[in-house]
Amino acid sequence: MQGTSGTGHSRESEDVRRLRRLWDQHIHLPFPALGDDARSQEVALYAAWLGSMVEAVLGRGALDPLHADMLKVRRAEGNQELFRAGGELGDPVRSYVARLIAIEDILISLPVDK
Repeated sequence: MQGTSGTGHSRESEDVRRLRRLWDQHIHLPFPALGDDARSQEVALYAAWLGSMVEAVLGRGALDPLHADMLKVRRAEGNQELFRAGGELGDPVRSYVARLIAIEDILISLPVDK
């Protein structure tokens, strides 16, 4: 399989390519070591939840309708706990959360698979 991105996805949109690059960067950086603080657990759970959506998008090139609905609900509820954790836990977590929010922003902008 050959494609312009080198991944077999010759017709991959620019947003999916951006997502692929950001996700690749994200998964190769360690999660900030914070012990069992509940705030860090909130960030880790969010990262895992978001990651399942990213992996699906990278496999199909579009957002699954169920994932799109889940993201809309999450956005409506807000990310206050995530922002609070990033702010209270300091720079390593703040950067990690910022990257997750950037990933979420790309996901929400993708076309939804029919």
